[in-house]
Amino acid sequence: MREAIRFPLTVLQYALKGISYLHSLISRKDYDVDPNRLEGEELVKELERVKKQSNDFKKVKEIDKNEEKGKLQSFRYVVKNAMGENVKGIFDAVDMTAVRVFLTNEGYEIVSITPRGKFDIDLSFGSGKIRTADLSFALIQLSTYIKAGIPLIDSMRILAKQTTNANLKRIYDKVIYELVIGQPFSVALEKQGTAFPSILINMVKTSEMTGDLAGTLDEMADYFTDTEKTRKEMMSALIYPAVIFTLCVGAVFFLVMFVVPQFIDMFSSQGAELPAITKFVIAASSFLQSYWWAIILGVAVTIFVVRWLYKNIKAARKAMQVFIMKLPAFGNTIIYGQVSTITRTFASLLNHGVFITDSMEILTNLTNNEIYKEILSRTLIGLSKGAKLSETFKGEWAFPVVAYEMIVTGESTGQLALMMQKVSEHFGNLHHNSVTVIKSLIEPVVIIFLAVAVGFILMSIILPMFDLYGQI
Repeated sequence: MREAIRFPLTVLQYALKGISYLHSLISRKDYDVDPNRLEGEELVKELERVKKQSNDFKKVKEIDKNEEKGKLQSFRYVVKNAMGENVKGIFDAVDMTAVRVFLTNEGYEIVSITPRGKFDIDLSFGSGKIRTADLSFALIQLSTYIKAGIPLIDSMRILAKQTTNANLKRIYDKVIYELVIGQPFSVALEKQGTAFPSILINMVKTSEMTGDLAGTLDEMADYFTDTEKTRKEMMSALIYPAVIFTLCVGAVFFLVMFVVPQFIDMFSSQGAELPAITKFVIAASSFLQSYWWAIILGVAVTIFVVRWLYKNIKAARKAMQVFIMKLPAFGNTIIYGQVSTITRTFASLLNHGVFITDSMEILTNLTNNEIYKEILSRTLIGLSKGAKLSETFKGEWAFPVVAYEMIVTGESTGQLALMMQKVSEHFGNLHHNSVTVIKSLIEPVVIIFLAVAVGFILMSIILPMFDLYGQI
């Protein structure tokens, strides 16, 4: 019983040592060229100070003012569509009259409208954010409808009526409501909180000034398609080896738990002298049989703690990301993917006339990698002080020298957006090749690991059997 209690404590001890190692790794400054480079809380404070003092960041959102003037209420409704079928949903508006007018104008026959109470919970699954695949498909449809001469508001109505996803329908209905009351499309999208990415909202704002909404929607559809492809490749690069390794560990676990014990009884009955390798495997088998639950519990607790730290503690998340980005092969895959995404987004924003400061702020919110968030934040601070874009990226260990030199070339030739696109394509190809290499290498590595582990177990069984035959 004492050993069972000691085992989780041992696991926790090693976990704390691992966290300490990650902290020491992130605290190192050997990858920094500039010893005065801002990081962590100092960087956050400096960025806030710059935003308050700089005219580029003193824009007050009219949407926030409108929200303060009239807070929206949530209502549940039941209506009949043109087919006579009952349709249920949730809608947010200033009052019940606004909901009734909106539903009537949409061609529905109202059955009931009731305010939602405090304990009325929306049980529909999914977050308020639209999935990238759904967003890309919706943009393609919307562009097609607009090119066919269908007004924007009617195009949105088609999207809302054809979707079977309750979350999507609710978002589309709210966009239609904003368009009906006269809001621009960009404002209607922005009022949906995090449902639509900030890059799409800014692109739509620009297209409203140029009058090329359909073309912008097509470009955004291609952009989100490429982004989703890159994300899936990165997830594949990380998940595939983890799954294969787990299966191998499971196979070894099965051998030690269920196969080895069958030979232990035979060796005990014969009274044979066992070699050290066999004693080790028998001890491991006995330990697993007695404390398998403690091992599973320890692994589960470790995974839970690591996930919690990653999601809730910024310093821990940054430490883990730095650790992974320093690993051979895997680190380059992440760096290539991040640089490709950032430069592709930056190129799209510049091509549509979005200010550089606005573009950098969009990019900061685009990535969830703390290293690149800090790089982009330092870039914002540098730009606010009159520095060139290339100067703000100089010396960043997570921003490859090749990308930096191409940005310098783009600035000197006045073709920054084009050069950013070239950087994105180059590192996109490197990312794809890196994922392919990892997939091709992981199988032989796993086979070797499995062969060594199984061979070790077989040797522990075969050697005593030779001794037994020698005694005969």
